[in-house]
Amino acid sequence: MRKSTSLATALLLTSACLLTVTMSSNAVANDVAELFAVKQFTGANSEVLNYRELTPPKITPDTLYPLVVFLHGAGERGDDNTAQLVHVAKELATPEMRERHPAFVFAPQCPKMQRWVETDWTLNEHSMPEVASTSMGLLISLIEESVKKLPIDPKRIYIVGLSMGGYGTWDLMQRRPDLVAAGIPICGGGDATRGEVLKNIPIWAFHGDQDQAVKVERSRAMIKAIKEAKGHPIYTEYPGVGHNSWTMTAQNRLVWDWLFAQHK
Repeated sequence: MRKSTSLATALLLTSACLLTVTMSSNAVANDVAELFAVKQFTGANSEVLNYRELTPPKITPDTLYPLVVFLHGAGERGDDNTAQLVHVAKELATPEMRERHPAFVFAPQCPKMQRWVETDWTLNEHSMPEVASTSMGLLISLIEESVKKLPIDPKRIYIVGLSMGGYGTWDLMQRRPDLVAAGIPICGGGDATRGEVLKNIPIWAFHGDQDQAVKVERSRAMIKAIKEAKGHPIYTEYPGVGHNSWTMTAQNRLVWDWLFAQHK
């Protein structure tokens, strides 16, 4: 049985940002990049997924740790295996956060011209593709293999994503509800006909009501569908905020306290 705490709190406003802005790897502070080991996962078909891995500051024998998977937005796609650390991931790497919530963090990078979910972001709705995208399929395999090899608690696997990664967050939760203990989809969208699948997953979604890149109705529809299925998602909608609904979300410690409190 999944448990959900009630740490929801109103967050402050933040500024707008376009979906397609390209962030260079130079924007990633060196001290942040150095904390994340450079990794590469090769799938069964020899396809490759670049990712960065943050480990707990100290690994105690016979102890299992949570895993947070962060999915970046469209602007951080590429093959440098660094740009995906520009947003959100750095908040998980602060000394305070690592002491408060020691965990593994995976930050995979989706190649250019690919998406976590192969759908048009401008649509008012979409159906979950029958087959996962190449990058999503590799990510799922990476998670499954890592649980076998690393001291990861399979009951505490969390998915967080913004924009294109927000779509990926909804997709992973709908595609593999057995795998995810909780999720934070930020300014994304999913298949609103699949609310029943999500009703037992603790979810806290975020969106700005002035978002011009991903319609706020995409998050509203998902929350409505889950509630109609008798689920209890949390939803924070920022009045007056555009596409960047992730900065203040990631900087709010209560959001992370809520996430790490969830387990299957």
